[in-house]
Order: sequence, then C-alpha cells, then structure tokens
Amino acid sequence: MTFSLATWNINSVRLRADLVLKLLSEESPDVLCLQECKSPVDKIPTDLFAQAGYGHMVARGQKGYNGVAILSKQPIREVGAHDFAGLGHARHIAGQLENGVTVHNFYVPAGGDVADRTVNEKFGQKLDYLTDMRDWFRDNRPEKSILVGDLNIAPREDDVWDHKKLLKVVSHTPIEVDHLAETQDAGGWVDVTRNDIPEGKLYSWWSYRARDWDAADKGRRLDHVWASADIAAAAHSSRVMRAARGWEKPSDHAPVFASFDL
Repeated sequence: MTFSLATWNINSVRLRADLVLKLLSEESPDVLCLQECKSPVDKIPTDLFAQAGYGHMVARGQKGYNGVAILSKQPIREVGAHDFAGLGHARHIAGQLENGVTVHNFYVPAGGDVADRTVNEKFGQKLDYLTDMRDWFRDNRPEKSILVGDLNIAPREDDVWDHKKLLKVVSHTPIEVDHLAETQDAGGWVDVTRNDIPEGKLYSWWSYRARDWDAADKGRRLDHVWASADIAAAAHSSRVMRAARGWEKPSDHAPVFASFDL
C-alpha cells in the first residue's frame, strides 16, 4: 500500500489555513506535517481540516511561536513529544499511524544570525538541540519510522545557492552540518529526498527579503524527509512543491513530498 507524506513550515497555521486547505485539496497527501504553527493546539482550525478529510491530528503548540502538528486522513496516535535541550519549546511531536509507521515531526531552532555560541545564545541552543537529538536516537534506534521537518540546516553544497558565500551563514556552517550528520548517523536515518534526487541544486526555502524570490533563486534546502534504514528502500517520488512559495501571502518555505510503499 502506498501512502504519501508532506512536510511544510507554514509560518502560522491560522494565518495561512487557506493555503493548508489549498494544498490538501490539490495534492491530497495522506499525512501533512506542519511546523512553526504559532498557535496553541486548541486554536488550530481542526474543523476546517476535518472537513477537508483530515480528521486526525497530533500536535504541540505555543502562542505566537514554534508549534508542530501532524494532520492525517487515517487515525494517528501520539507516541512522543520530547523537549530536546530542555528549551520548553513546542518543537517535536511523534505519531504512529495504523500501518505501524511512526512519524517524527521536528522544528529545529533557527539559531539566530551569528554563528558563534559565545555571543549568540540561540546558536548554542540550536547545537544543543541537535546534540540531544543525536543522543536520543542513539539510545532509541528508530525502526519503521519517518523523520520530517524544518531542520534549519542545508547540509550539502548543492542545497544552497552559493556554498562558499554561505559557509559562515547560519544554516550552512560546517559545525551545524556536522551536528546534523551526527544526528542522522546516530539514528541510521536515510535522506529520502536526496536518495530520490541525488544531483543538482534543490531548495525548499527562499527569503522574504528578496524582492523577486523566484528570479533571484537564492534558496536553501532546510526542510527534510528522512526514513529509518529498514524502510528507506520503500520511499520514492520525492519532490519540492516550489509553486507554493509563489501563492498569495505564502510561507517562505515550500512543501516537501515523499511516498512510501508500505
């Protein structure tokens, strides 16, 4: 049986509920993982999503900040919500589907503007968050699991518009890339997107600061879909829905899709 999954940093689920509904209507993924919902759970417009066929949700929320949610067509039960690095932020939720697949939805801290933890607390929090993720997955080796989300790191040279220019820019610095690689290795995670699309520039985020984001195309691949080693071979049909970045009043992120034969 094939099921499809999408991950999207929506940058306010209430402000952009109409865009969520547009995506659900046009693409109809079986599961949609949202980050940066910026809403308490009880304020997420679940009635609208249920009317669109997504009557099941697990989520963690905060007023105005962070927040993660998994919308599903089929029943899903919460199996975890960890406060990595003890930040007290709503940045992780895990749900298990009826087919036995566990979906981890993450929103890793962005890390601020300066890539130096001695002068930028947020950068230190980001590194600590990834270290805690690494240690947790080392102790809890994932099986039949998918990890998705805005991980706020573009790891490969072709995941950014200019590797050399961004080496000192938060999201592409060597120390962040190393921390992400250690986290991936600790869980035996496979980068599904790059397995399917092994070569070429690939982005999922374009800054609001660009006057014409599409023409400038100075993007980064910050949003990821990983699979545990036991099911990675079942993944296929990965893509970034770039067009969504051009919708009216969009998120600065585009949805990333993958399908699994499980």
